[in-house]
Amino acid sequence: MAENDSVIAAARQWAGQPMAIATVTSTWGSAPRPKGSHMLVHADGRFEGSVSGGCVESDIMQTAADVIAGAPFQIMRYGVADAAAWEVGLPCGGEIEVMVQPVSAEGFDPELFDRISEAGEQGRALTVTTDLATGHSDLRPVETGAVFANRYAPPRRLLIVGAVQIAQALAQLATTLGIKVTVVDPRARFLTEERFPGVTLDDRWPDEAVEALRPDPATAVVTLSHDIKIDDPALIAALNSQAAYVGALGSRRSHAARRERLATAGLSAEQIDRIDAPVGISIGAIGPSEIALSIAAAMVGAFHAED
Repeated sequence: MAENDSVIAAARQWAGQPMAIATVTSTWGSAPRPKGSHMLVHADGRFEGSVSGGCVESDIMQTAADVIAGAPFQIMRYGVADAAAWEVGLPCGGEIEVMVQPVSAEGFDPELFDRISEAGEQGRALTVTTDLATGHSDLRPVETGAVFANRYAPPRRLLIVGAVQIAQALAQLATTLGIKVTVVDPRARFLTEERFPGVTLDDRWPDEAVEALRPDPATAVVTLSHDIKIDDPALIAALNSQAAYVGALGSRRSHAARRERLATAGLSAEQIDRIDAPVGISIGAIGPSEIALSIAAAMVGAFHAED
């Protein structure tokens, strides 16, 4: 999950300092956070991440303090709150089970944060297995007994082809969603750091860039240039990849013409059907920011379908 990226980053920043990590190990009903969600707690009270969106974090922080002070790891279960609104519980009606471990060689080894981060940078998934009898986490599978396996998927990526105004809004929105953004455009005047701060810029020809970046099931590719010399080569490369989502800007009429061009280029009807065009979900979007929102929603939906 992208939400765990900030936890991993904080753990590496606080390396060598006393910490505990809380992890959602099971959920039932309308749980506010999915299984595998982390919350990292520093001995001085700082924390990063969430296991319930705020419902039980105060209780988790107290348990984490106990674990940091030397108490054994804990597994706790939280459900619907009683009549007292301030009592610890989940008003959403769900239930969660949360494990709290020390960040130590005996619990969640600090080196695991580095391994998770390195795997993500290499585009690899990594699974950490925890023995629920001892609270020890390791990259090696546990052979017997109750275990919890947490899979850390590689970070989601978005390749935007065409450094246009919609791309500016989409890049900003995707970044806030924890998605790593690359904007591809061979036109130097369009592709500037001033227009696209904080994201990767790639001035290669789109098919070359997309092929080199190797879209996988954690990658979306969206073409926005409205220039067939730029968009079509990128689409061909994307449709020959494992990209989770491929979207293209344009009207239904322009997409019909696009389908003919791509078929002539040798793509099958099944491949062409993968294109979401006109790109994005239908929300009556007006203007670049709303169009970007519709694209982001469609992209996130495709990512979840792959999970």
